[in-house]
Amino acid sequence: MHTTIQNKRMKTILTTATLFILFSSACKGKDDPSEIAIGSIISIDNIKDTRSSTQTTEFKFYVTVSPVSTKEITVQYKTNDGTALANKDYTPTSGTLIIPANQQRGFVDVIVSKDSLRQEDQTFTLELSTPTNASISGTGKATGTIQNYGTYLPVDGTGYTGATSYPGMTLAWSDEFTTKDINSSNWSYDIGGSGWGNNELEYYTNSSKNAYTTGGFLVIEARKETVGTNNYTSARMISKDKKTFTYGRIDFRAKLPKGQGVWPALWMLGNNIGTTPWPACGEIDIMELLGHEPQKTYGTVHWGTAGGASTHIGGNYSLASLTFNDKFHLFSLKWDADKLSFLIDDVVFFTANKSQVNGNYPFDKPFFFIMNVAVGGNWPGNPDATTVFPQRMIVDYVRVFQ
Repeated sequence: MHTTIQNKRMKTILTTATLFILFSSACKGKDDPSEIAIGSIISIDNIKDTRSSTQTTEFKFYVTVSPVSTKEITVQYKTNDGTALANKDYTPTSGTLIIPANQQRGFVDVIVSKDSLRQEDQTFTLELSTPTNASISGTGKATGTIQNYGTYLPVDGTGYTGATSYPGMTLAWSDEFTTKDINSSNWSYDIGGSGWGNNELEYYTNSSKNAYTTGGFLVIEARKETVGTNNYTSARMISKDKKTFTYGRIDFRAKLPKGQGVWPALWMLGNNIGTTPWPACGEIDIMELLGHEPQKTYGTVHWGTAGGASTHIGGNYSLASLTFNDKFHLFSLKWDADKLSFLIDDVVFFTANKSQVNGNYPFDKPFFFIMNVAVGGNWPGNPDATTVFPQRMIVDYVRVFQ
């Protein structure tokens, strides 16, 4: 009986040893597994870059190996269209990427075509397949995002056209925005994201992403992008200490943005604001629009005691059809010593008489221009899921007749 049990034990030991030898031989094969990194995985990174208006741009897609392999890795790659199109927006490519042994990564270059058109971001993909000595992480696809901050934005200039002269008046000054760059002799920028007294959400920049000229138009563009704690950017252009006026007729020809939380304005402040704080310096809002009411604009005058609350009076104008985003309209102020009249397409919709302004009357001194697109704030409310960005206010010209 003891002999039988001992024999069974010996058979078990021999069987286990045999299996270990067979397993070891199978693992070793031609190469010792201790010399090969088991389970190397390759991954590919997305890339986002700005397209150039003057030269092609190289999009470099990096392919990373982890852990590093002691064997050469190969993988097939090819580009695929998204909203960016092959041979128009980028040069299509395909082939084999070789990552030498003991190298952590390789890369594939894709050439993006030059283009001066300012438009929405475009995308294409680079796809990996059929690897050797490695496996592919996830889908093996990376997205190339082309940011199109070109110098030219196509603008439909149809709409109401203002006059080039008026009886008894001559053109004192204008900016037709026909220069390549915004004229720094006329305009500077307010910069920052402090809420601007209205709990606004944008950060105002002096970047060409947010204010630029194109084909004889000025564009002020509000974008959904983060700067510091602000999740939107825009521009606020001012003519303070550069171009100031008292009295006359002022014309802005413009097309306005729209959307919940979007707040464009064409307005004026007293140039003495540095020594006579708002609202005592006076404010003239030639045009304001709340983006959730794109068919309606407001004209308002503000005044009051320095540093205190403002007193204001104003009116509004609504289009019978369409919106102020569909076509250009003429926003005007007729301003003399006794009154300020507000017009849309040469129709007066509100007049503020001097007799209505109690206390200190500020509207007999030089004022400067402000053009901006705010995002969010106490009056318009904040953007929501329905708000589309970017939003643009497009100004054809500003003219002053006296």
